[in-house]
Amino acid sequence: MAIQDLKEQISRLPEQPGVYLYGNAAGETIYVGKARALRDRVRSYLAARGSSPKTDALLDEVAALEVIVTDSVVEALALENNLIKQRAPRYNILLRDDKSYPYLRLTLSEAFPRVLVARQVARDGDLYAGPFLPASLARRTIGLGHKLFGLRSCNEVITGKRARPCLEYDIKRCLAPCVDTVCSPERYQRAVDDMRLLLEGRVDELAADLEARMRAAAGAERFEEAAQQRDAMRVVQAVGARQQKMATPALGDRDVFGVAVGPAGAVIQVFQVRRGRVVERVTLQGVEGDAAESAGALVAAALQQFYEEHEPPREVDLPVDIDDADMTEAWLSSRAGRRVSLLVPQRGDRRRLVDLAVRNAEVAVRGAAAPGGDAFAALDGLRQALSLAGLPRRIECFDISTLQGSETVASLVVCEDGRMAKGEYRKFRVKGAGNGASETEGSGRFLNDFAAMAQVVHRRFSRLVEAGGPFPDLLVIDGGRGQLDAAYGALERLGLANLVAVGLAKREELVVTRDADTPVAFERTSPALRLLQQIRDEAHRFAVTFHRTARSQRDFGSDLDTIPGVGPRRRRQLLTRFGSLAGVRRATREDLVPVVGQRCADAVLTHFARGLPSH
Repeated sequence: MAIQDLKEQISRLPEQPGVYLYGNAAGETIYVGKARALRDRVRSYLAARGSSPKTDALLDEVAALEVIVTDSVVEALALENNLIKQRAPRYNILLRDDKSYPYLRLTLSEAFPRVLVARQVARDGDLYAGPFLPASLARRTIGLGHKLFGLRSCNEVITGKRARPCLEYDIKRCLAPCVDTVCSPERYQRAVDDMRLLLEGRVDELAADLEARMRAAAGAERFEEAAQQRDAMRVVQAVGARQQKMATPALGDRDVFGVAVGPAGAVIQVFQVRRGRVVERVTLQGVEGDAAESAGALVAAALQQFYEEHEPPREVDLPVDIDDADMTEAWLSSRAGRRVSLLVPQRGDRRRLVDLAVRNAEVAVRGAAAPGGDAFAALDGLRQALSLAGLPRRIECFDISTLQGSETVASLVVCEDGRMAKGEYRKFRVKGAGNGASETEGSGRFLNDFAAMAQVVHRRFSRLVEAGGPFPDLLVIDGGRGQLDAAYGALERLGLANLVAVGLAKREELVVTRDADTPVAFERTSPALRLLQQIRDEAHRFAVTFHRTARSQRDFGSDLDTIPGVGPRRRRQLLTRFGSLAGVRRATREDLVPVVGQRCADAVLTHFARGLPSH
């Protein structure tokens, strides 16, 4: 047993709080744990064989031990959490949540905040709301912020010294804080406060505030302003009426955890209760090996991982007691900056809600012969291989399709959580002769590919900047180093050089990155490579299909479209009567007049008599 080889080292460990790390023969960290007394905790592993298959496998693989002493058990818990997040050790409980939906981010860190779409929650001082289900609800909510409150949608640096407002002000979708004579900082801040109330779900409070403003404006005979406040109040009331929430006012603010374990792994359900209402439900899922863990260990791991990205409320209700509850409680309190209590309710509304969370977890376990496991493995493989900050849940891929430089088109496909989101596909006709290249630069296929890629990437992301997202976690370019550099050039011009993009070359199936001279080579059987290939092949299929359509439209319509007086209806009449462009070219005046009339017949004959090139 490998752990026995470390017996002497374990006997010399200090009896102080800290973190211990087990490593394998390859030098990889395979388990991270915390302890009140390092020697006592690590020594317990010497007699742990037989407690579970997972523990037995860990003990057989352990080849190295490292400890880090801390000043307190709270510091030990925080350090453990950071190391697990950074190193993702194989034998720790690594839960993942089920959310593939976007958040809305109110940029309170800016002097004049905006509302943007975000895929991940960060602790950066901004307000995050969501996730939004369906994702289109996030867009509608942003539109509501523009229409009702006049929040800006631009990415300008606001100084208030702009000469005049833009079109958004004219169509009443922005208060124009860029012009200080039109909108003062105080007026804009009131709109931000209104948007914050909406995002936090405090619609009753917001509606009451809007009604008070409406009455005040009407009393002062500012009837246009009163009408605006009335319309906003009605929309906000309708939003509140559509929200389906479980409510028990006495519950206040709390999070409620439920846990269930099955052969496919563990599931933890989290109900987030705010002002007595269940406003959100998050599912955390473990892997098959976690089924041997106790419910208390699973809940303890869930608490650490969940509150890395969420603000803890004043009370957290648990289904079972956990080890070192006081340590976890102190850690949560330090993160929240106030007292956070961990409770195990025994009766009443709190216990009923805990039981409901447990029942939901059991339902999820029964349906967790999880088809999404392969997708998660592929996304996690990409995260590790490309050193991404998180799972690349949203991946976008570009492909260029052309035939000797003519009818150049591009495709964009989107993959969310390992599944193709066909509703978000986009196609582009590349603009300009030579795809934007000058005559002195030439018109070779490779140069055109680079310029075409730069053009479509710039067009795509300039629109995303205006709309506030959603931005991809990973951008895949069909091609090698040249195409990738062209894409990054376009991103840099838009101030988006921090986005992660890679190139996937078809022949070698190597992944090219910006920061490494050597491409990343995945194993041929790697789920991550298979996912990249699937996305790339889908982008290629979509581009080729669009290119064929474009060529078909050119072949059957472009020459006729250049003739004065020939529109879509007459073009269709000519092609129906004569069968093809060649048939129209061979037709006589007597053949053409009955179909399109004398004047149009003369125009057709004149056009082909000039010897213009035809396709």
